[in-house]
Amino acid sequence: MRTQGVSFSVARHAAWAPGLTTPEAWAAWAQAPFAIDAGAEPGVRQMPPMLRRRAGFLGKMALEVAYACLGERHGVPTVFCSRHGEAARAIALLADLALGNLLSPTAFGMAVHNANAGLFSIARAERANHIALAAGASTIEHAVIEACGLLADGAPMVLLVGADCPLPPTFAVFQECDEQPHAWAWLMVPAGADPISLTWAAGGAGEAASAIPAGLAILRFFLGGEQQLERVVQQRRWCWMRHG
Repeated sequence: MRTQGVSFSVARHAAWAPGLTTPEAWAAWAQAPFAIDAGAEPGVRQMPPMLRRRAGFLGKMALEVAYACLGERHGVPTVFCSRHGEAARAIALLADLALGNLLSPTAFGMAVHNANAGLFSIARAERANHIALAAGASTIEHAVIEACGLLADGAPMVLLVGADCPLPPTFAVFQECDEQPHAWAWLMVPAGADPISLTWAAGGAGEAASAIPAGLAILRFFLGGEQQLERVVQQRRWCWMRHG
């Protein structure tokens, strides 16, 4: 059975990855995707240095696109999502525990899933609602549903931020796709011009290992102008549709 799903429009967007820092570079990537390698981290110049130094590579990517997409707007609810989160920091903390070392409170605080959303709200003195979400291979889809729920509750716009990195070597055996460092953000508004819909239904075989991670597949659909993207994950079929 297919649900009615959700629909929305994107008023503004931003994306960042090593070597892909301009809209033109991303537009070219969307037409001919290539594997994104690790590289220099973003500057996040808009964030105060004392806070910026706390963020890791994943966090800086997420914060870079959040600032770029939101601009000077304030009071906008945010949904930060990441399938893996700060996995490298978590591994380092677990290694310290195994060795009997004292844990750094700062390292622990920045390893939790809502750390980057918290940094963003502190830096901007925001009081708006923020949410951090992880939902496996369907993380982006669930984040979109959450954001659309906020729009349905009356929020005029919601900032959605997705970011991920390759898993640390300790967890590499569990990696189901060729995860690549990237972050992107949408300023979502109620469906209007060029709306996008997301519907889902039970059924379908499990998705095979993919050469492109979910976050980048959905970003490519958005940037490349494709009319439809269908993903089957854990016996659930997700259908993205462009109606503009």
